[in-house]
Order: sequence, then C-alpha cells, then structure tokens
Amino acid sequence: MNQRPEPQDFTPEANVTSVPERSDGLTPAGLQSRAMMTRRRLTVLVLNVATFVALMWGLSIVLAAGGWTVIDVIIFVAFGFGAPWTVLGFWNAVIGLWLLHGVRDGVARVAPFAAAGHSNDPITLRTAIFMTLRNEDPGRAIFRLKTVKQSVDATGFGAAYDYFLLSDSNDETVAAREELLAREWAREVGDPSRVIYRRRTDNTGYKAGNVREFCERWGDRYELMLPLDADSLMSGEAIIAYTRMMQAHPKLGILQSLVVGMPSQSAFARIFQFGMRQGMRSYTMGQAWWVGDCGPFWGHNAFVRIAPFRDACHLPVLPGGPPLGGHVMSHDQVEATLMRRAGYEVRVHPEEGGSWEENPPTMLEFAKRDLRWCLGNLQYVKLMDIPGLKLMSRFQLVWAILMFVGLPAWTLMIALLPFKVIEDKGLAFYPSGLAAFLYVLFFVMYLSPKFAGAADILLTKGGTARWGGTARFLASAAIELVFSFLQGAVSTFRTTIFMIGLAFGKSKIGWNGQSRDAQSLSVMTALQGLWPHLLFGIYVIGSLWYLSPHVMWWAMPLLAGYVLAVPFAVITASPALGRWFQKSGLCAIPEDVSAPPEVEAVLKASRS
Repeated sequence: MNQRPEPQDFTPEANVTSVPERSDGLTPAGLQSRAMMTRRRLTVLVLNVATFVALMWGLSIVLAAGGWTVIDVIIFVAFGFGAPWTVLGFWNAVIGLWLLHGVRDGVARVAPFAAAGHSNDPITLRTAIFMTLRNEDPGRAIFRLKTVKQSVDATGFGAAYDYFLLSDSNDETVAAREELLAREWAREVGDPSRVIYRRRTDNTGYKAGNVREFCERWGDRYELMLPLDADSLMSGEAIIAYTRMMQAHPKLGILQSLVVGMPSQSAFARIFQFGMRQGMRSYTMGQAWWVGDCGPFWGHNAFVRIAPFRDACHLPVLPGGPPLGGHVMSHDQVEATLMRRAGYEVRVHPEEGGSWEENPPTMLEFAKRDLRWCLGNLQYVKLMDIPGLKLMSRFQLVWAILMFVGLPAWTLMIALLPFKVIEDKGLAFYPSGLAAFLYVLFFVMYLSPKFAGAADILLTKGGTARWGGTARFLASAAIELVFSFLQGAVSTFRTTIFMIGLAFGKSKIGWNGQSRDAQSLSVMTALQGLWPHLLFGIYVIGSLWYLSPHVMWWAMPLLAGYVLAVPFAVITASPALGRWFQKSGLCAIPEDVSAPPEVEAVLKASRS
C-alpha cells in the first residue's frame, strides 16, 4: 500500500514547436472552424479596445482640467493597467447573457462537444481518478473520494475507473492516518489494484510534481485522468458524461468542468460563493465563446488525456531564486497552453452540474489562497519565451499576470486621490458631469458579471426557485453586492502589500493544507492581519473628509472596505451568523435548497 518510488527529475522539456494545424481549417478535434474562432476573437478584441479607448479618452478630459501634472499622468497610466480586466469582464458577461437568452443554440455554439455526453455509448476508455493530498484531514478527504466512487459505481460503469490517493504530506501523523484509511478502503473494495495509496517523501514540484510522478509511473495503464483536490467532489453522472465527451473527441486534451461551491456553514463562504455562482455561468459562457479550443485548466475537477499531458506538458524549473524562480506554482494554465501547443484542444464546459469544491471559510483564509495564485501568476513573466505557443495561449498567460498587476494600480489611484483633490481645488472649470458619468459607468461595468448572472437566473423559468425563491434571491444579491465592495477593497490592498513585499524579497507563501471548516476569528487576529488596511483607510477617508467631504462620499464604496476590514472579517467568520444565514435561507445556493445525493452524503458525514 505505501509505495514510495524514487523521486523523478523535474526538468524543462526540450524546445518543441506547435503541431501543424489540420488542413481542413477546423480546430484539432474538428469541433469548430478556425476562421470562425478568429472572427469571434477579432470581434471581442474590437469591442474591448473601443471600450477601453473610450474610457481612457474620457478620463483624459477629466484629468486634463487645469493642465496635466505628474499625479494626472500616474493616475492615467494606473487606470490603463487596472481597467482592461473590468472591460473584458463586461463583454464576457454581455456575450454570455446573449448566448443564454438571446439565441436558441447558445450552448451548441460554445460547447459543441457537450452533445456526446448525452449519448448511450459504452465506456471504452480507462480513467484514473486521483486525489492529491498535502496535510489535509485524511478522513474528510478520503470520504469524498469514496463518495465519488460510490456514485460512479451506481452508474454501472464503475469497472472503467480506478482510484489513487497521491500524498505529499510531510506531517507523519497525518500520513499515518492517510495510509491506515486507504488500507481499510482497499480492503472494503476487495481489490487492492483499484484503490492505491502513494506517498512521496520528496515533494519536488509541489502538486504539479505529484501529478507528473503519477503520469510517469501509472500513466500507461490509463487513457484519461481526473485530478481532484482534497475538497473536490463530483457526481458519477457528470463523470460518465465527461468521459463520453473525451471518448467521442480524441483530440480533446483537457476538458474542464464548471466547478461550483459546496453548501457551507461559514457566512463568509456562503456570501462569497453565492456571488461567484450567480455570475459564473454567463461569464464563463461568454468567455468560452471566443476562447474556444484554447480554454482554461483549473487543475482539478477536469478530465485530462494522459499521453499528451505526460509527453508534452513538462513544466520548466524557472531560472533564478525566490520568489519568481524555482518550480511553477500556478501550473494549471501553463499545462493548458502546452497541451494546446501539442495539437490538442483545451475546453471548458460552461454549464454547472455535478462538480463541486469548498471555499475558504474566513477572509484571512481566502487571502492565503489568493496570494498563492498571485505569486504563481506572476511567475508567468518567466514563461513568455516558451517556443511554439498559440497566440491565444500567450494572451492567457499575459492576462493572468495583469489580473494581479492591476490591483496595485487601483491602490495607487486611491492613494493619490487626496493629492488630486488638492490640485483641482479652485479650478474655474471642472468637468464634474463627465467625471460622475465615467465613475458610475465604470461601476456598472465592474458589476456587470453580477448583473448578467442575476438576469440569467431571473429570466430562466423556475430559476429563482432553485435559490430559495425570488425574495430570498434578491435579498441575497443585495447582501453580496455590499460584501463584494468590502471584500474587494481588502483583497486589493492585501495583494498590493504582498507584491511590494515580493519586490523586496519579504513576502513568502507556504504550501500546506487549508482550513476548510467554519471558525470564529478574534478581533486581535483580524487586527494583526488587517491593521495596514485600517491605517490606509483612515489616511484616505480622513484626508478627503478634511479636503472635500463631497468627494469622500462619492468615493465611499471604494473606501469603506479599508476601515471596516477588521469588523468585516470578524463578523463574516462568526459561526452564529453562519447559522443564521442557514436558518433564514439567505445566500443559499441551489445545493442548499435541494442537495444532490453526493453532496448530501458529504454534508451528513461532516455533521456526524
């Protein structure tokens, strides 16, 4: 049971160029015309560039009142870094809502591969379903994988799937418990070859190295793999459908499911995942429409074709020392670009169903996860010279970097706001009407994924019933809207501090198990983590109150999160508030209202 192979080398692959495209003008899996995908991407490019230029032009008029200064230039450049993410999010949401309610065949236009999931074809491919572990609660994680197996077995196709527990745990007590529970599970199954536990003593390459070692050791036995995290859960019905999609299209290299949150007792997690869930479908639908065969990979709850992954998706060890050198942390999107380079499509299925994960229970736990993503994405600056990547793949890497680079830009603009007020005092003319229009317009664009998601649910027959009824849904949406402004300020500033620390070699991120249960947060703990936010908020709000209360009130949606960070973190972590949300049905997701059997089993086990 406790097989401990020698660690494998984790080295860069040789220079590999792109596989030539098909001669018939279709994408590798033959799903769509490359010319059509080019038209879609050009359409999105034109819409985004035109919108961005219009915003920058309007801002230039506002900033130029009284003449350009150094502060004006800095704000203008910072806005140029911060705005593109919001602009693209707006158009993704608009396109997604149009596909969902403006045309009859929206899903077919985005995911032509999905039809194969509804067939009655027998399963002919063998799949390894594995869970990667790193000092997680063994009982909790293994029960989830057992639930997955039971659900798959219930479909009648269980013989096509084997199960692996791939441990990188360095806590001996945790590892011993993992091995014991895995041995007991294998004994229950009655076939030790169907349930395999492996613990690495050398954790080279983090999770990506763990998966790579699996591919090298067991990959020849299987055509497909389904990686799961310790908090992942999937239904047998969804797994069979995705297997059939992969089986029907041999040039599908990665097929990412739309992962949604699990019901939670944490108020923070409930509000956060309510907002993510309501806006996810329209946003992902819009994005998948133009990304197409160069789709995303989130590292879990996704089907992966093993042979091309093993042979063509080797990750390089980045040159230089920490923080950006060494092994790639955000490995998944890099692997997606390499899979596409190898001549296989990477797709996301933009419909929810049968794929779940857990979200962090407190603001501070959320921040830890967010900063790991930040560091991992920033490492992509050292991957821009990978040969042979598709243009869309390079764009995705650049975009992942800009997602976090834009956050310090917003912080800088807010920090300079009092100085801008001082500069503009006494101007004979100031375009206040245009400034207010741009401000409101940008807020609408920023919130458009939420608005589009809410519209999707309200326009769908019986849509709000899945969320506990129209009244509860609208009340929850209002709560989440306030939450998003407060949380946005906290996340933006925390990321800014982290990135400044990276520049001076002060920020470090560990790789360990995550806290997943609802838990209270003391004021002192929150203050220790969030006191910089409080000081920053006092500086900006205090300065504006003295200089221009009118501007302060206009800016308050952006500023309140700084001064309220500590009480916000404490209150949203309160188990009592979480229980009240559960009892009242607020911020409920569809699984709270009607839990599928797999979710119900996990929830029941967590309560016992």
